Amino acid sequence: MPSSRRSKRRPWTEPHPELDVQRATGGRRSEDAPDGAWTVQHVRGSTKSYRCPGCQGMVGPGTAHVVAWAQDGLFGQDQAVADRRHWHTACWQMRARRRPR
Repeated sequence: MPSSRRSKRRPWTEPHPELDVQRATGGRRSEDAPDGAWTVQHVRGSTKSYRCPGCQGMVGPGTAHVVAWAQDGLFGQDQAVADRRHWHTACWQMRARRRPR
């Protein structure tokens, strides 16, 4: 038998809340920059360590960071996703001002 209690989360007369597209897609977005078009996703943390291509430092487990891959990969989208890199958020934002190593 169904419960007679009404939900207090959203009253029946209120409209549905707007969908947060950034949250629904995992924060994935497209960025155009002088070094090409990129797909960028923010990650809250992971269980592995990664080497940041910007500073060559380690992105430790549990550290929030950015995962980026080229949209116009030379060998197709599947290979571009396979070649994705994990960056410190600050290193990703400063990559245009950094000299190549």
